[in-house]
Amino acid sequence: MPRNSHVAGAVPALLLWAMTGCTPGTWPDAPAETPPPDPATQALLAAAGAPDYWRDVKPVLDQRCVVCHACFDAPCQLNLAAFEGIERGASKDVVYTATRVREAAPTRLFLDSPTAAGWRGKGFYSVLDDVSPTSPAAARQGLMLKLLTQKRQHPQVAAMPLGKDYDVAIDRDQQCPAPEEFPRFAKRFPQWGMPYGLPGLADAEFATLAGWLARGAPYRPPAAPDAAVLEEVAAWEAFLNGPSPKERLMSRYLYEHLYLGTFHFDIGPSRQFFRLIRSRTAPGQPVEVIATRRPFDDPGTEAFWYRLEPVHATVVAKTHMPYRLDAARMERFRQLFLAPDYEVASLPDYSPPVASNPFVAFAALPVESRYRFMLDDAEYFIQGFMKGPVCRGQVAVDVIDDRFWVVFAAPDGPLTEQLPGLLELEGSRLRLPADSETTPFGLLSWRRYRDRQVEYLQAKQQFMEESAERSQVDLSLVWDGDGKNTNAALTIFRHSDNASVVRGLVGEPPKTAWVIGYSLFERIHYLLVAGFDVFGTAGHQLNTRLYMDFLRMEGEFNFLTLLPEASRKAVRDYWYRDADKSVREYVYGSRIAFDRDSDIRYTTDDPRLELLQMLAKKLAPVHDQQHDLRYEPDAALRAELGRLASLRGESATLMPELAFLAVTGAGTDGPAIYSLARDTAHTNVASLFREEKRFVPAENTLFVGRGFIGAYPNAFFRVARAELPAFTSAVAGLRSEAEYRALVARFGVDRTNPGFWQHSDTLARTYAGLEPVASGIFDFGRLENR
Repeated sequence: MPRNSHVAGAVPALLLWAMTGCTPGTWPDAPAETPPPDPATQALLAAAGAPDYWRDVKPVLDQRCVVCHACFDAPCQLNLAAFEGIERGASKDVVYTATRVREAAPTRLFLDSPTAAGWRGKGFYSVLDDVSPTSPAAARQGLMLKLLTQKRQHPQVAAMPLGKDYDVAIDRDQQCPAPEEFPRFAKRFPQWGMPYGLPGLADAEFATLAGWLARGAPYRPPAAPDAAVLEEVAAWEAFLNGPSPKERLMSRYLYEHLYLGTFHFDIGPSRQFFRLIRSRTAPGQPVEVIATRRPFDDPGTEAFWYRLEPVHATVVAKTHMPYRLDAARMERFRQLFLAPDYEVASLPDYSPPVASNPFVAFAALPVESRYRFMLDDAEYFIQGFMKGPVCRGQVAVDVIDDRFWVVFAAPDGPLTEQLPGLLELEGSRLRLPADSETTPFGLLSWRRYRDRQVEYLQAKQQFMEESAERSQVDLSLVWDGDGKNTNAALTIFRHSDNASVVRGLVGEPPKTAWVIGYSLFERIHYLLVAGFDVFGTAGHQLNTRLYMDFLRMEGEFNFLTLLPEASRKAVRDYWYRDADKSVREYVYGSRIAFDRDSDIRYTTDDPRLELLQMLAKKLAPVHDQQHDLRYEPDAALRAELGRLASLRGESATLMPELAFLAVTGAGTDGPAIYSLARDTAHTNVASLFREEKRFVPAENTLFVGRGFIGAYPNAFFRVARAELPAFTSAVAGLRSEAEYRALVARFGVDRTNPGFWQHSDTLARTYAGLEPVASGIFDFGRLENR
């Protein structure tokens, strides 16, 4: 079955205008005008007070609309996470497309236009104003209000699955009618009001939003940050804008790695966040953002400054990457980048061959300093390719297995200590597909990247073998987190077209694992984060996907070198079942090998599993317990959930990619939350096409973790503590879609459930309580319809 057969993307907020089979503006037999609200709706509007955006409106938008209308994958690009997005409006242009021949003009909120008028020039149209008002009141009857009203006039039927009148697939063809096209749209699709595909708003919620819209959507700027917080901002801006070449190179490196972060301080409100930008104006003056496609692009001016700008948009889980700034952090940066004895003779230019290659641009910075900077917050940097400019991560994640462990090469090990010499010789060969060489369809430029990678692999093999003559090949090559840093051990999950990462080696030992060293870590960041352009050509996206194959293989190669030499190819072949021999040779073989046996003493006939277990034992002192089911304090609950975690084959296959399980009556103030993630087994992940042909359903498993993992849930289950054995047995007994529907009917909270929003609010409150800084609004765009 197709991987997404169980996942249909919901678009519950304001504007889901999906597959219609006709051109916008051609819906037949339409009324000339939109019908007026019914009497009950008119009464609610008349009774509405004067809602305030920050106090009244934004909370409703956040919990009912932003759950799908945020980031680039917001339907019709209607981003409701900030007033500026509402004012910008909607667009018919699609951000995610695999057929783009020319680069599209970026449409990043807060970056690519500062005014609504500017967005009108980029093809966006208003959702607040009517196209041809007959009175001042009619002028406020924009698309938002009309769609709210349409939902009340045509409530959703509480029955699953939704019928053929709805298209909720994530890859649907969107129709985004402009205001003048709405009457025809409403005539043809009466069920498609707001929220689309989910229960309607409560009367009070409707009155708040509709009352605000009917009054012209009044808005006041947010309050300024606290004075103490502004002092911290000033201190950091002074630090990041130091005048010496050393300071300037350090700050450029920090910016290119941290620009996606949501920064916070130890003082002031815990949810007061900032973003790091380049500005034409100096600290103390209003920010004037420099908008470039990529963070390493030429700013276009000799004088610019790094600034911290307050974030007042809603924080959404799929893009939220919190990063703390404090005195200890500043001192750490000084020790890494300013205290060492080195010189910066000249600053690198911004030409693409230099700027897109961090091994060339930042050659003057000590390699160990760069690597330790990334290791300090490894989870943050891995999150980048899941939460970065992609939002929808298919280009990055269909190249990885469903769950695997990640560990890191020791920064003080012999390989890292001698790495600067290799990078000095081979840095130019590590050029990434983020520069001007990328062609519209990618294949010609791809060959150049492939040839450079082959040359680099050969040089790396020679370098490793020479280094191994002077050192042991054992677990000392793996970073131990300096005995305190939980970033040393990570688990990555793939959930079809998105992914997540948590600290700790959680779950049963997986099929694969990566060992990441500095050069690999840096290339992952510049390939999938700093260098990825979501508005780029199909060739750019293809090159990115193909090059990521090399990076995955290199991480796997590093793991293989710790195995007995005699078993390496057998493990490689297990990972790459049915893959072409030429592909396997890039993992371990003619393209790169390691003519040195491991010094680790193995005692079983399964050294792969044994090595995974040894890594878990070595990293146990820095193992993060937050999501590990083994640390569930309720022994009975742990045992029952352990039954779920042991499922394999058909029952696991029928479960969603990602579900949140809320266990009520478990002795806590609110429900106890667990994440159920399906591990979809593959023969290999080395191909772009026909993924379903590489599935191995008999090997599918179900992971169970504590708390929330992932940003895009596909299903919700709510189970009383006493009913948990029955739920577990029902899941274990799944053999058909009919049995799954019965499971959801008994234990699920599906998209038609009248209590859906109440349950959604409970999850949001629980998440905020569990993770006050790291939590954000979940995305409901992939809720299932089955």
